[in-house]
Amino acid sequence: MKILVSISRIFVGILFIISGFVKLNDPLGFSYKLQEYFSAEVLNITFLEPHALAISIIVVVFEVVLGVFLLIGYKPKFTVWSLLLMIVFFTFLTFYSAYFDKVKDCGCFGDALKLTPWESFTKDVVLLVFIVILFLGKSYITPLLKPLLTSFIAFLSFIASLGFGYHVLMHLPSIDFRAYKIGDNLLTNMSTPENAPKVVQEFTWTFDVDGKQKIVKTDGSYPDVNGDYVSVETRVVKEGYQPSILDFSIESDREDLTVDFLKNEKLAMVVSYSLESAESEGLEKLKLFSKNAKSNGYTVIGLSASGNDAKEKIKSSFGLDFEFYLCDEKALKTVVRSNPGVLILNRGTVKQKVHWNDIDNLDL
Repeated sequence: MKILVSISRIFVGILFIISGFVKLNDPLGFSYKLQEYFSAEVLNITFLEPHALAISIIVVVFEVVLGVFLLIGYKPKFTVWSLLLMIVFFTFLTFYSAYFDKVKDCGCFGDALKLTPWESFTKDVVLLVFIVILFLGKSYITPLLKPLLTSFIAFLSFIASLGFGYHVLMHLPSIDFRAYKIGDNLLTNMSTPENAPKVVQEFTWTFDVDGKQKIVKTDGSYPDVNGDYVSVETRVVKEGYQPSILDFSIESDREDLTVDFLKNEKLAMVVSYSLESAESEGLEKLKLFSKNAKSNGYTVIGLSASGNDAKEKIKSSFGLDFEFYLCDEKALKTVVRSNPGVLILNRGTVKQKVHWNDIDNLDL
C-alpha cells in the first residue's frame, strides 16, 4: 500500500500541476469553456456565466496548489479530500458531456492538448482510481520537509499561482498554443494541402423493394436498386485532414475580404469580439495607435462580431478612423485573449500580438 500511495502521489501531483498550469496560462480561455458548460444547452446554470472568469481562476489555482500540496505532503487529509471531491465532480461533468454529446472538448489541458469527451472521461476515471488509493492510504502521505518549510512552500505556490494568473490576464498567455500565435501564417493554417487525407464515410441506404426493406452500403454513390428510397444514414469511418483554422474571416456586408487583407505586407488588425463589452481604456488607445500605424504605411482594420450600430457608435465615441469588419465571435476570442487586442501581420504571418495594455509597446 505504501508503494501504491507513493506512485499515486507522484502521478496525481504532477498531473494536477501540469493540467492546472496549462489552464492558468490562459484563464480567460478556460472561462469561455466554463461558459459553454454553464449555458442553457448543457447544464442550464446560466446564472453562473457572468462569474465564469472568477470561477476559472479559483479552480485552476486550486488545482495547481493541490498538486503541490500532495507532492510536499502539506495537510494530507485536506488535500486528499479536496482531490477526491474535485475529481468526482469532473468525472460526472465529463461523463455528462460525453454521454449527451454536449461539449466537444473539455478544456482539461486548455489548447495544449485536445481530448474528445470520452477520452476526458477515461482520463478522469484513471485519476479517480489513483486518488481513491491516496484516500485509503492517506496515513502514508507524510511531509517531505520540516513543517515550517513545508508551510512556506505551500503558501508560496498559492501566491505564485495567483500572481501568474493576474499577469497573463493583464497581458497575454505566456505560452500560446493556438493557431494564431506569433510566427504562424493564417493563410497556411486555413488551407488544406492537395495531398491531405480526405474524410471516408459510409452511407447506409434503405429501400422498399416489393414491401420488404433492403439495406445497401456505399461510399456515397447512389445505389442502383429497383425499389423505393426510404432513408439514408452516414457514418464517418476515417476522419480527414482538418485545417487548424476553420472559422476565421474578414467580411464586409457584401463580400469576403479575408485573402485580400491577409496578403497585405503591413496589416494592423484590431480585434474586439464584442465592442459592447470592450475595455474603454483599451479603446481609447486605438486612435493614437491607428494614427501611428497609418503614418508608418500600415493598413489598419478592425474585426468584431458586433452589429453595425455598435461599430458606428464606438467609432464615433472614440474617434476611430478605420473600418470594422465582421468575424465570428468564437474565432475572435481564439485569435487574442484581450478585448480589444492588436495583431501585426505580414502577408498573413503574425509578427506581433498584444493585449490592449501593451499597445504602446508595439514596434511599428
